[in-house]
Amino acid sequence: MIRPVIVAGAWILAVLAALATAFASWWWLAPAVLLVALAVLGTWDLLQKRHTILRVFPIIGHVRFLMELIRPEIRQYFIESNTEASPFDRETRDLVYERAKGTKGDEPFGTERDVYALGYEFLRHSIRAHVADTLDPRVRLGGPDCAQPYDIAMLNVSAMSFGALSANAIEALSAGAARGGFAHDTGEGGISPYHLRGGGDLIWEIGSGYFGCRDADGRFDPVAFGEKATIPAVKAISIKLSQGAKPGLGGVLPGAKVSAEIAATRGVPIGKTVISPPSHSAFSTPTEFMAFIATLRRLSGGKPVGFKLCIGARTEFLSICKAILATGIAPDFIIVDGAEGGTGAAPQEFEDHVGMPLTEGLMLVHDSLVGTGLRERICVGASGKVASGVDVVSRVCQGADFLMAARAMMFAVGCIQALKCNTNRCPTGVATQDPSRTRALDVPDKTTRVFNYQRATVASAAQIVASMGLDGFHQLSPAMLNRRIEGQRTRTYAEIYDWLMPGELLEDPPAAWLTDWIEATADHFR
Repeated sequence: MIRPVIVAGAWILAVLAALATAFASWWWLAPAVLLVALAVLGTWDLLQKRHTILRVFPIIGHVRFLMELIRPEIRQYFIESNTEASPFDRETRDLVYERAKGTKGDEPFGTERDVYALGYEFLRHSIRAHVADTLDPRVRLGGPDCAQPYDIAMLNVSAMSFGALSANAIEALSAGAARGGFAHDTGEGGISPYHLRGGGDLIWEIGSGYFGCRDADGRFDPVAFGEKATIPAVKAISIKLSQGAKPGLGGVLPGAKVSAEIAATRGVPIGKTVISPPSHSAFSTPTEFMAFIATLRRLSGGKPVGFKLCIGARTEFLSICKAILATGIAPDFIIVDGAEGGTGAAPQEFEDHVGMPLTEGLMLVHDSLVGTGLRERICVGASGKVASGVDVVSRVCQGADFLMAARAMMFAVGCIQALKCNTNRCPTGVATQDPSRTRALDVPDKTTRVFNYQRATVASAAQIVASMGLDGFHQLSPAMLNRRIEGQRTRTYAEIYDWLMPGELLEDPPAAWLTDWIEATADHFR
């Protein structure tokens, strides 16, 4: 590793300058002092474990922290002027960083938001506000066919695979989840030793590549699935139909990145490019999909089984609802992934223009389940730029029961949005397999930060609910979330959108839903 060599070189130059001062000229004293100071600083950078940037980039890494001291002007210019990505805004990133470090407190000078901007949202508070009774609310996953229900936390780690993230990042996320009692979605890359080493509750995501439960031809292997699904750490199974960041696409893992560890985790050959198909081979119709859910539930010993998707056509989801009604087989949960979700690498056109944003997708799923009389049986999760307590409360108002966060959890574990995910040169050791960079990510320190962030965010959400005069998240409704729609006009979500009544699609479909409801069928995805 070149960085210790650089620090060692600084020490050598410092010693030479000191010798020159003693035996040649006092003019060397100032350079000697400077070099000794830099050598000491570089040594401390390499040995400390709190700041990954300094461990990877000793001495020069301090430039970033100097920029933080003179924010917002210069730091905001350098960070937010990057137009090649869609990063979180500065306030949200800082919120996650500070909560992860346990330093987030009250802020001076009031809001930094333009409350009169189009699209600005705010929640309704109450003069009946009180202190939150519980800061760790839970939601039960598991319907009548589930023998091992799971009480999931309000905010959890969303899907990020080993391979996309480093071993140390995965272990820190899992360990943080174990410490805080929340769930960690494995991503479609399978269950790695680092997921298990962290000790957290796992949601095993099964994608179209069936990694970790595939045969030699890349098809679903029930025996391999059953062996892993019964691992005690696996609390639920999630079938990935589509991903918000790249809906309609499978993944590609270049052969150069398929190390022995990743190959063993995914059940693929070492060094060979692995391609995830755009769709599943284990089923091709909504009815077959329900049968697959029943199979996974049986093979896992009755653990909760659900699926994740980014909404495309409303008819496709209504077809799934009709298949549930026709077969009597229902998923235990559905995770709605918004099109605004992030990824390390995907075509820009897909990221920007394909798939339904989380707000619309979440409300469509909630409304469809209500309209078909299935909502009480199925829990709904939401994933897509969830970072703050307000995000949690707002998504529950729109129809979610629990939340999944990916990008914010990456911030907590050290990501600085360097936008190097696809280059294997992530400077903080989060999204890289380069040993010299991943080694710098200190697992115990980042474990604490993940724990701190999740705990503080859920506590904030719980207190917001209490400030609204409510006794729990279950009392939230669309009428409590307001949005500025133009000028001085604001409306609640109950007023802006149409909401179905329980069983309405079965009894008397409204005109706006009638065509899609008629077209949807349990025999085809349409």
